Amino acid sequence: MAAIRNDYVFVALFALVVLTMPLWLAPFGASYPDLMQKFAIYGIFAIGFNILFGMTGYLSFGHAAFLGVGSYAAVWSFKLLTMNAIPALFLAVLVSGLFAAAIGFISLRRSGIYFSILTLAFAQMSYNLAYSVLTPITNGETGLQLAISDPRVIDRALAAQGPGIPSPGLFGDGFTGMEGFYFCAIILIVCFFIALRIDRSPFGLMLRAIKSNQTRMMYTGFNTRPYALTAFVISGMYAGLAGGLLAVTDPLAGAERMQWTASGEVVLMTILGGVGTLVGPFIGAVVIKYFENIFSAFHEMKLNAIFSFLPDGLRDFVVTITAPFVGEGWHLTLGLIFMAIVIFLPGGLMEGARRIKAKFSGGKPPTAARSEQLAPAE
Repeated sequence: MAAIRNDYVFVALFALVVLTMPLWLAPFGASYPDLMQKFAIYGIFAIGFNILFGMTGYLSFGHAAFLGVGSYAAVWSFKLLTMNAIPALFLAVLVSGLFAAAIGFISLRRSGIYFSILTLAFAQMSYNLAYSVLTPITNGETGLQLAISDPRVIDRALAAQGPGIPSPGLFGDGFTGMEGFYFCAIILIVCFFIALRIDRSPFGLMLRAIKSNQTRMMYTGFNTRPYALTAFVISGMYAGLAGGLLAVTDPLAGAERMQWTASGEVVLMTILGGVGTLVGPFIGAVVIKYFENIFSAFHEMKLNAIFSFLPDGLRDFVVTITAPFVGEGWHLTLGLIFMAIVIFLPGGLMEGARRIKAKFSGGKPPTAARSEQLAPAE
């Protein structure tokens, strides 16, 4: 009972942090709704990916395929059925789950690097299919968009359609500004709670056993594949939900969401925050999206304004040194930070938080925590 109570307290604290993001992100210049929506959506994506990679040890390089499939499914729901976000998200989760089951059934016949390469191959195949072959479904490079002529049979049956293209919403109310953020935030909290319950359940314990030594479990006659496939499908459904939310906040689905770079991004988010931890992937998603949207906006003129208090010669020198690391060069800064974390904090930012906590509490700093073993399942 004490453990269950602690879990509920943990979720309540997480919910408090997420719902108060407009307050504590304001000093960092990141408190506007569109960016906070991305924090929540990619947090869901990373938390779901952690169920496969962090708990089970299978490193997938193709999770962007499920993100894209979820987006396409949600937009088709808007075009054919209704602009209500609930059916769109339900369809996104369902379709991405079925797609994950098909890919996982084949990919999980291999492990280690072979599994990773298989998932990458499927993701690239999905990207190329969406970009060219399946143009009638995906609209190719232009992307799938809403149109006035879309049937939207449920909406037209319930009420007369107004002029223009309607916006996605909830029971007739569109998502504008903070409403869209809080909708994504509530779903993030629910997804976090589900991931926590999976982690604490016998099923989660089985996933960690697979990560620890799958070969030994198989030698004892235990069939690990159904558990690994279930984790793969759940992880794919999380990715599909994130893709559906992207379509809800911006009703457009394009093949670029299925590129290998998007799959690599979620791997970076998870490792940066802390593989196998519950909060770490969300922190990693916030950090990377902050760099992508805020840090990348620091151009030379803005740097001159920031360092305007310095003498002219010194200011020009500081701006010249700093400019390559911001603006279009933000990837360089992110790469240096990622290298530093991998070298000095192998367990991600969460390991740094544990070290700080141990220092102030007088405990022993963590060295090789169970959740920080990054080797894929064999």
